Amino acid sequence: MTSTPVLQASNLVKRYGSVTAINGADFELREGEVLAVIGDNGAGKSSLIKALSGALIPDSGEIHMDGQPVRFRTTLDARRHGIETVYQDLAVIPALDIASNVFLGREVRKKGFLGSVLRQLDKSAMREESMKHLADLKIGIRSAVQPVETLSGGQRQGVAVVRAAAFGKRVIIMDEPTAALGVKESGMVIDLIREIRERGLPVILISHDMPHVFDVADRIHVHRLGRRAAVVRTGDRSMSEVVALMTGAMEPTEEERAGGR
Repeated sequence: MTSTPVLQASNLVKRYGSVTAINGADFELREGEVLAVIGDNGAGKSSLIKALSGALIPDSGEIHMDGQPVRFRTTLDARRHGIETVYQDLAVIPALDIASNVFLGREVRKKGFLGSVLRQLDKSAMREESMKHLADLKIGIRSAVQPVETLSGGQRQGVAVVRAAAFGKRVIIMDEPTAALGVKESGMVIDLIREIRERGLPVILISHDMPHVFDVADRIHVHRLGRRAAVVRTGDRSMSEVVALMTGAMEPTEEERAGGR
């Protein structure tokens, strides 16, 4: 791991009228790690993640990538910096095939006159590239021309993960990726997270599923009352202790309060 965080936020604030969703929040994602973000309903973790992915603009505070200040006004800005997000609601188009979903909004056109003037898509290139990414993440799908509507829930989420991994060059954010899945399919997604980490990409995992968090995360960012309450190395605390930190029933150590350094 490098000493400079891949993605870092300092003193973020976001207000909606009299409601403060983010209240001086700090955040730090390190190279090559899976960082779980947990918090009770209304803790502000969703607003934090939206700020980090460009879905909302904080009122104040700073965001840095690789030590350099950045300002995300849209999700497209975040994507240009290599941040991709996988959402819990299986954000794929069932009627399209796998390759079309992987390259959705970033379609590859043929070279020369056919692509520049007639705007024909290079479907063969997209299918070949999609299969490469499927193989890299060890997703057992044999054809990129298979319609997504024929896939299981876990495989559909796998396609969304492949799309994120294909274009996310620095950070992958996974927002409750197993929320709509069964036990077996959830296990497939957890395996995908491990594969992404093995490829060297850091992952932010937002989850309410504590067994999954302890299974795959290296560190746990505990969010409470709109700010970071603690950062815990997974092996240093039990599941019940982390829940107690999340609810305020237990006080963090100074090291945990400072971000688990």
